[in-house]
Amino acid sequence: MIKRYRKDSDISYSLGISPTIELLRNRSMETIKVYLSPDVSEDSKGVSEIKNICREKGISWEINKSVMDRISVTGNTYTAGVYKKYTSDLDPMGNHIVLFEPADMGNLGTICRTMYAYGFKELAIIKPAVDIFDPKVGRSSMGAVYTVNYNYFNSIDEYISLYKHTNYFFVTDGDSILSKTNFNNPYSIFFGNEGKGLPADVTDKGKRVRIPQSSYVDSLNLSVAVGIALYQINQ
Repeated sequence: MIKRYRKDSDISYSLGISPTIELLRNRSMETIKVYLSPDVSEDSKGVSEIKNICREKGISWEINKSVMDRISVTGNTYTAGVYKKYTSDLDPMGNHIVLFEPADMGNLGTICRTMYAYGFKELAIIKPAVDIFDPKVGRSSMGAVYTVNYNYFNSIDEYISLYKHTNYFFVTDGDSILSKTNFNNPYSIFFGNEGKGLPADVTDKGKRVRIPQSSYVDSLNLSVAVGIALYQINQ
């Protein structure tokens, strides 16, 4: 039986039209089935696209109110994709975003969407951290999470030992101003936890980068900091 999402389950859900389209486009091999609410508009462009992709990929779909009521986290969810959780390897030659102990699902989803917008696909997550498969992450990312290669690591040291990248640590007292920093490929850019930032004992293992800001706030929101960094790097 399809139940409300649980972290210990081997399946998860894409909730909403856009997340489900991105799931089908990028993770069709892991997609098991698509459910639609009876309240969904059959004339919707998004719903038509979902049905077309399902036909093309051989994925079944059905209208089922009880399933949608059971797994939805908000009252306006009209589609859901059921998929098997998957693992993905990071490209060792790609540029990586590294998040240290991210705790907010909305931030993680927004970061995935920003990565998608700027062509970044490799995401390293240092534990303990939010569950990337929670449907709230998929929804806040508008499905961009399904385009990302991800992997969890037990520590920053474990990550650094596996990837011989140039490391850039974003801290409020960094010596190098973002706009004047040259990023040498392949590189890893590190961002700290929403509350405590990056641990001081690791930031000397690379270049310390600062986003200039006023003295009115102690630090920027995590997803905002990532967005500013990716925008500047792409200039």
